[in-house]
Amino acid sequence: MAVPWYVWCSVFAVTSAMIGAHWDISWHRSVGRDTFWTPAHIAIYLCGVLAGISSAFLVLTTTFQPASPLRKFSVRLWGFRGPLGAFIAAWGGIAMLTSAPFDDWWHNAYGLDVKIVSPPHILLILGVLAVETGALILILGRMNRAGGRLSGSLEWLFLYVGGMIVVLLMILLMEYTGRTQMHTARFYRVICMFVPAVLIGVAQASGRRWASTMVAAVYTVFLLGLLWILPLFPAEPKLGPVYQRVTHFIPAAFPVLLIVPALVLDWLRLRLSSWSGWSRAVVYAAAFLGVLCAVQWPFADFLMSPASRNWIFGTHYLDYNASPNSYTVRNLFVPIQSTAAFWKEMAVALTAAILTARLGLAWGQWMQRIRR
Repeated sequence: MAVPWYVWCSVFAVTSAMIGAHWDISWHRSVGRDTFWTPAHIAIYLCGVLAGISSAFLVLTTTFQPASPLRKFSVRLWGFRGPLGAFIAAWGGIAMLTSAPFDDWWHNAYGLDVKIVSPPHILLILGVLAVETGALILILGRMNRAGGRLSGSLEWLFLYVGGMIVVLLMILLMEYTGRTQMHTARFYRVICMFVPAVLIGVAQASGRRWASTMVAAVYTVFLLGLLWILPLFPAEPKLGPVYQRVTHFIPAAFPVLLIVPALVLDWLRLRLSSWSGWSRAVVYAAAFLGVLCAVQWPFADFLMSPASRNWIFGTHYLDYNASPNSYTVRNLFVPIQSTAAFWKEMAVALTAAILTARLGLAWGQWMQRIRR
């Protein structure tokens, strides 16, 4: 099954945004925000431009050309017609481009280096998420109209975009998932609030046996690529205070070991297909949280050890403004809560995982029915 040009455009847009986002975070950690017009920002907002142009073309040609092959598979919105994915991606492109001047104003008003979770960044993340979701739906619409599974390049692109959604969500959670926090219940809670829905939903929609594993593999390979490539380029801090000597770009941390619970989810999905939705959600959630704890907790100990301070694991890379007294520089875990508070929050994490797993099942079943 041939891949339409607008799907390739969407995939390129999503990739540009994710590379640009991590490049921008690295720029903040290595150089500081010296101007809005950095190459990283251009890469991010190129996603919005590409999504807007391709979606507008699809909507306008479907609306004003009665002979358009997509017309009978379109939805109507405000007098326009087009594929559902095009409308979602168009909204995402508008949100992204709207966030650009908002982000510039926010930095000028509140400081050159602010946190990831800020109003303009949330708007930007929602915009990218809409572009990614639009790409998923465009692919699924073409597949479901053919009455069969995704095949060839389309199938791989679908799983790739699912992996990019995980990359995006982990950017949103970056401030809560550093290695210093891997022995806290909050680390597991925030991941359980988002990631299971994507791993389960995309796998449910694709029908491929190891779909969750492939989605997690995309996230893992993408982060490893950034970890190993970004330090090859020189960088120098331009803002103070400078506590650490930096001579190259500081990359993202080693990826969270999501691929291991993803493997277990795929194994379970084959065996629980006849179970009810909520029953599967409970088992999926318990397995995801339990396996993630079993592998990430001891791996966090390794990341704190001298053995991880090399180019492979990258724990020796430090932000230029990392205080010598910080937990990261001292290679210490954030102090754990009391035992009662820890298990209470882990119970919240399990509850969140159950809800997001059930949401993922429902989302995947909805995507299986998409035709427009």
